[in-house]
Amino acid sequence: MRKIQSKKNYDKANHVRGGPSDSKRPRPSPKDESERDALVTRYAPLVKFLANRMAIRLPPSVSVDDLISAGIMGLLDAIEKFDPGREVKFKTYAEFRIKGAILDELRSMDWIPRSIRKKVREMERAINAVEQRLSRPAEDSEIAEQMGIDLEAYYDTLDKARGIDLLSLDRNIDSHKDNPESKRSYKNLIRGDYDPGDHVMTRELNEVIANGIRELAEKEQLVLSLYYYNGLTLKEIGEVMGLTESRISQIHTKAVIRLRTKIRSYFET
Repeated sequence: MRKIQSKKNYDKANHVRGGPSDSKRPRPSPKDESERDALVTRYAPLVKFLANRMAIRLPPSVSVDDLISAGIMGLLDAIEKFDPGREVKFKTYAEFRIKGAILDELRSMDWIPRSIRKKVREMERAINAVEQRLSRPAEDSEIAEQMGIDLEAYYDTLDKARGIDLLSLDRNIDSHKDNPESKRSYKNLIRGDYDPGDHVMTRELNEVIANGIRELAEKEQLVLSLYYYNGLTLKEIGEVMGLTESRISQIHTKAVIRLRTKIRSYFET
């Protein structure tokens, strides 16, 4: 696991709250240690918030401290590379880099076992088969029956698949199979290495995801809206909907898996 360069600064950062707006703050020099330390202290609470929020959907085996450590590295990277000339607030840029660093750490862990990923693929196929047959969102019992398992095993799979990614950042998105050099991943797009053709493909995929969300069951749409748009935790969503946090987590996971089937179909057509 990567270590924070200064444990003293890290410990201090975890106990100090953020300050006033920084939209006009000049870019700190990498050599200006005091300015850098001040920014780490100021935005450490943001790192903790993002790490804890992302950890909600992860199994207990994933250490929040590891996510915070990765997030701090993302913050340090943001401090080094921030360019105020782009007219973007430092907080916005830092949040993007922090999330990216945490996601990179999770991907390097490969914290979801192969057996669970295999079960998720089976569930995707089952959902697709049921919905094509019935022309409506598949019920849990119907998916379990299609998979040849009972509801208890089905829900156990959802619990273990909690936090499954919607889209692999390493997945090749270029359809020119006869030209290996043209292959690019979504990670390339995020870093700005794209052409107009890639931009069109990204817009099409956004439409696929939007349509997929509209086709979700009402509860699934509500959970996604409350979690991603309103910023509620799974526990808070459970209180709003009168369900347990565990059940909300299952609904969220099922919604993500259903969206994955839409994305997979998009790539395979």
